[in-house]
Amino acid sequence: QAQLVESGGGLVQPGGSLTLSCEVSGFTLELDYYAIGWFRQAPGKEREGVVCMSSRVSSDRTVYGDSVKGRFTIIRGNAKNTVYLQMNSLKPEDTAVYYCAAADSGYGCYDHGINKYDFDYWGQGTQVTVSS
Repeated sequence: QAQLVESGGGLVQPGGSLTLSCEVSGFTLELDYYAIGWFRQAPGKEREGVVCMSSRVSSDRTVYGDSVKGRFTIIRGNAKNTVYLQMNSLKPEDTAVYYCAAADSGYGCYDHGINKYDFDYWGQGTQVTVSS
């Protein structure tokens, strides 16, 4: 059973930066098939995909949500099974609980978007608040 633990959330001013971490156990990011992603959920809103990274045999893909393109970056850590979300130029509308998720099918990251229903394993979330 995979376990994902997020950390690094907090309060940051508009225009600032924050890096979230996701430590994954019971699931390897070196398989031929996997997907790992970051999602967020603001109060009263549906959970949305922020970014995901997938690998299916020899095909790798990284997909960003439209609202974060050019500002957020997903990074594979040097340590095994660690993934980071680097967030720059943060806006108040980025305020949400951020979740890390994984899929052992390798599905979930598509050219047309990120499908949260393809992800099997979820972390507990970490709060990010962007406010002055």
